[in-house]
Amino acid sequence: MTLAVVLADTHIRRGGKRRLPDSAYRWLERAHVILHAGDIVVGEVLDELRGFAPVHAVLGNNDVELAGLLPEVEELEIGGVRVGMIHDSGPSASRAGRMRRRFPDADVVVFGHSHIPWNEAGIDGQLLFNPGSPSDRRMQPDHTLGTLELSGGQIVSAGLHVL
Repeated sequence: MTLAVVLADTHIRRGGKRRLPDSAYRWLERAHVILHAGDIVVGEVLDELRGFAPVHAVLGNNDVELAGLLPEVEELEIGGVRVGMIHDSGPSASRAGRMRRRFPDADVVVFGHSHIPWNEAGIDGQLLFNPGSPSDRRMQPDHTLGTLELSGGQIVSAGLHVL
């Protein structure tokens, strides 16, 4: 079983007061892999996350400092599960079709940008998964992160967790 901890929209700036909540670290300590769907903002956050597990991250619209270092889109396989990653999946209307066309082979598409936690089936069972934000909830009631338990080419569980 592979535990992927999924983050997005951390928006942690150098010298700022925003940080990951302590409860996020309890999840990171258990992670086999970390997926970050963009808006990381500074490289130091990636360095910190790499201290817990291998990190796969995509470029967000606020990641000016990380341009050229992170891809805008990533496709990878974890535990036999095909994962597509992008920061901005666009409006919720027509998202399922857009993501199926963009990532036709992906079992799960991880995205961010809206800060709205999202864990729903798209077209043909493709999972659409936004972990929300652990540190910048915007209009959402809670800070959140996501987990994906992957094994044998299957998504065993997909969870959104209030921090």
